[in-house]
Amino acid sequence: MENSTFFNIVGSAMTLKEVVGSVHEFINSKPKRKYKIIVGTDSAARDETNFVTAVTVWRVGNGGIHFWTRSKMTKCHDLRDRIYKETIHSITLAQELRGRLKETLGDEFFWDDQIHIDVGENGPTREFIDTVVGMVRGYGFDAVIKPFSFGASVVADRHT
Repeated sequence: MENSTFFNIVGSAMTLKEVVGSVHEFINSKPKRKYKIIVGTDSAARDETNFVTAVTVWRVGNGGIHFWTRSKMTKCHDLRDRIYKETIHSITLAQELRGRLKETLGDEFFWDDQIHIDVGENGPTREFIDTVVGMVRGYGFDAVIKPFSFGASVVADRHT
């Protein structure tokens, strides 16, 4: 993730360090508000799979900002492999963000960070729910699935 190129809403390229700085500024502009940091990944399955991971900082009741990064194309053998890789991309970025933001915002800020997973009770991904939710919870994050996982199914999907 360190060497990944991120983009903001207007398409400007950013480093992870710049993303962390922007998140810090956004939160410090209204520090008494409630925030949720949401990480979600979506992918476009073709011959090779393209993963987009998005970071959304939601100022609850008052908008938010988001950033996204595209991972290198990779082969996925089946839907299970693709969903697992999406989940791992999200966990990896969420861990990195949590570590970096704790340095500037403190531990108490991170009680409501979420990973949005592109699986739901309807459709072929339902059989993966228990496994990927368990993966996310095992790393100390709240797991959110469809239809509430907008960080993956809307924000990241916009850039796939």
